[in-house]
Amino acid sequence: MEVMTPRGPAVVEVDEPERARLLLVLTHGSAGGVDAPDLLAVRDAALERGAVVARVMQAFRIAGARAPGSPDRQDEAWAAVLSELRPRWPDLPLVQGGRSNGARVACRTAKRVGAAAVVALAFPLHPPGKPERSRADELRGAGVDVLVVNGDRDPFGVPDPVDAARLVIMPGEGHDLKKDPARVGEVVAEWIFHYAL
Repeated sequence: MEVMTPRGPAVVEVDEPERARLLLVLTHGSAGGVDAPDLLAVRDAALERGAVVARVMQAFRIAGARAPGSPDRQDEAWAAVLSELRPRWPDLPLVQGGRSNGARVACRTAKRVGAAAVVALAFPLHPPGKPERSRADELRGAGVDVLVVNGDRDPFGVPDPVDAARLVIMPGEGHDLKKDPARVGEVVAEWIFHYAL
C-alpha cells in the first residue's frame, strides 16, 4: 500500500499471520530496500510467531534518493507512515525497527509513535573510521528498550552493551548481516515476543 507523507509517498508491504499478536514495522538503510536478507529473515521469523510485519520503503527511496536527508525530515515522514498504520491494528503492541539508517530512525521516533520497543539491525554507531562521531545518544535517547544486532566486523562500529537493553554481536558478520540472516531473524523474533507479550 502507498502512504502519503510530507516528503512524498512511502510504500508499505504488509504480511499478516492467521492470528496476530504484535505489529512489527521495519525499514531499510540509506541505500537499501526492504528486501535486504536480514529484514526478510526477521519478517519470516516474526510472522511465524504471530506478528503482522509491515516493511516500509521510505519516501526518500521512492523518490530515487540514496541519502535520506535531514533527520527531522526523515522522522516526520516516518511518523506519518506510522500514523496511517497504527489505527489498522490498534490493539496490538507496536515494535518498530530497521537496519542501519532505519535503525536510527526507529530509535529517534520510538516515543513519538508509541512504540513499545525498537529493533536496531546493524546500528551505525559512527561513520567508518570516525569513532569520535558517535551516534550512541540516539540509542540512549530512544526512551524504550532497544535490541541491537550487529556484526563484529561492522566498519560502522558496535554499540556498547550499556546503551541497549540487549546487544547481540554476530561473529564474522559485517554491516550487511547477510552471512546468517536466519539467525538474525531468530534472535529478533525471540526477543520481541519475550519482551512485548
